[in-house]
Amino acid sequence: MRSGYDRIGERYRDWSQHSPVRLQQLQRLLDRLTTRSTVLDLGCGPGVPATRLLATQHDVIGVDASQVQLSLARQAAPRALLVQADMTQLHLRPRSLDAVASFYALGHVPEAHHEALFGRIATWLRPGGLLLTSAPLGVGDDHDEEWLGVPMFFGGIGEQATREAVRRSGLVIESSEVIEEDEGDGALVQFLWLLARKPT
Repeated sequence: MRSGYDRIGERYRDWSQHSPVRLQQLQRLLDRLTTRSTVLDLGCGPGVPATRLLATQHDVIGVDASQVQLSLARQAAPRALLVQADMTQLHLRPRSLDAVASFYALGHVPEAHHEALFGRIATWLRPGGLLLTSAPLGVGDDHDEEWLGVPMFFGGIGEQATREAVRRSGLVIESSEVIEEDEGDGALVQFLWLLARKPT
């Protein structure tokens, strides 16, 4: 997965940055945050549009496995703290974040790691903290040998299991909906979009 994103570099940035669904969902999070919140952009990719927009008002940590994508994110959001890491191995101080945003990145997490990742996210959030994420609807691990021209790994646990895993982590789901979007050339895809809150 890391080498694939390194290889497609700017091509992925140019392909992905104009998603209207991502912008709409990001605005929902921005509307809820107070100025200078501490936000983790988990799987930040090239930093556009999410990392860049978040960093204009907040203290942002962008995490991605791809060094090439992080170099693009550094250009897009020079004020953000950028870290190269595998999100399934990431450890942060408990109650250190006001929000976690993760756009399309959960689809690259192996099926076996989804629930544990939600559990760690819940520990990172302060009381009242928010999680905004998109999750894949498919179940199981898979490989696509020609995703944007490179081999790519995908994993998921499905719609119902994702909701249950978020609830078991201790977060309260405030909204949950499946949204369809056009990836280009009429290719329609669906993701589960979740907004959840850590109880105060």
